[in-house]
Amino acid sequence: MSRLATDRPRSSPYMEWVKTGSAARFNLVASGLMWCPLSFLEVTLADLEINGPSFYGYEPLKQAIAAHSQVKPECVVIAEGTSMVNHLALASLLEPGDEVIIEQPTYELLTATAGYLGATVRTFTRSAEQGFQIDVDRVSRLFSPRTKLVVITNLHNPSSVLTSEPILLELGKRAASIGAKVLVDEVYLEAVLGPRPRSAFHLGPEFVTTNSLTKVYGLNGLRCGWALAEPELARRMWRLNDLFGVIPSHLSERVGTRAFERMDRLRDRTQAHLAANWQACDEWLGDCTSVDVVRPPGGTVLFPRLKRGTVETLSARLRSEQETSVVPGEFFGLKDHFRVGIGGAQESVREGLRRLRLTLDSMS
Repeated sequence: MSRLATDRPRSSPYMEWVKTGSAARFNLVASGLMWCPLSFLEVTLADLEINGPSFYGYEPLKQAIAAHSQVKPECVVIAEGTSMVNHLALASLLEPGDEVIIEQPTYELLTATAGYLGATVRTFTRSAEQGFQIDVDRVSRLFSPRTKLVVITNLHNPSSVLTSEPILLELGKRAASIGAKVLVDEVYLEAVLGPRPRSAFHLGPEFVTTNSLTKVYGLNGLRCGWALAEPELARRMWRLNDLFGVIPSHLSERVGTRAFERMDRLRDRTQAHLAANWQACDEWLGDCTSVDVVRPPGGTVLFPRLKRGTVETLSARLRSEQETSVVPGEFFGLKDHFRVGIGGAQESVREGLRRLRLTLDSMS
């Protein structure tokens, strides 16, 4: 039974909190890498042209994304950030009353957008006890004749856990057996320390993936997001976006193209920055007995479980006593967890972690 239109989400409590209630001197809320300055991309005045051919994708940018992702250009859909391409993918794959299966804990906008589109949302648990890994049997037990889509994040948001290709392949195989697709939000995937994993799109036609330059490379203001999809679905997504964006910012397209031309430098910057911050994070965890943490293979966030006390108290004391903020786990569906962002400036992250440890120790 599909939910009534009046029951559909019309806003995101999490995004409202991030925008209006999360500010602190030492911000451990932000989930992306610290902002990359425009000067790092070595743009010229010509790169800042505001008008140009921007209808169904600025061709140089589409070619750059295709080369980066090792796909054909006709499989690329460009839109304003990962949230927008997620919206386009969900809206192109779901009809009101369809069932969509989404991981839990997860990024709130995924469930909210699916609900807004009139889909029936069913959830499967990625448990901390299993290292937040996906149990494919647990997913497939939720399948029904109305299941049209399975949605996951990789790296997992909020834990940064990596889902391996064998698990993805099995998940895709089972989804395909009932005619369903798998949408993989890969906005954090390239934050893995070491070799860059390939997109799940390469694993079969049942996969649709989304990504952007925002979280891993600190290029928030460009709003350069993209989806990888089979050509027919890609065309549907482009046409659907006519209802929202008409044409994108050409300036952002041109600067985004320059970013891909300098991807080696951007990736080196990200890897060095995250390696240093993960070292600080491991030092912070050290002999800390107040939390349990699944240590991921990189990423820009982690998701500790508080052993004693409440996250509400922890968050309040951090803000009032230590000028520090973290994300309460209730926004991801787990009230005894909290998310810590470690992509910020190194000095700020290190000091924020020190203050977090002080508060945890005082609570225990």
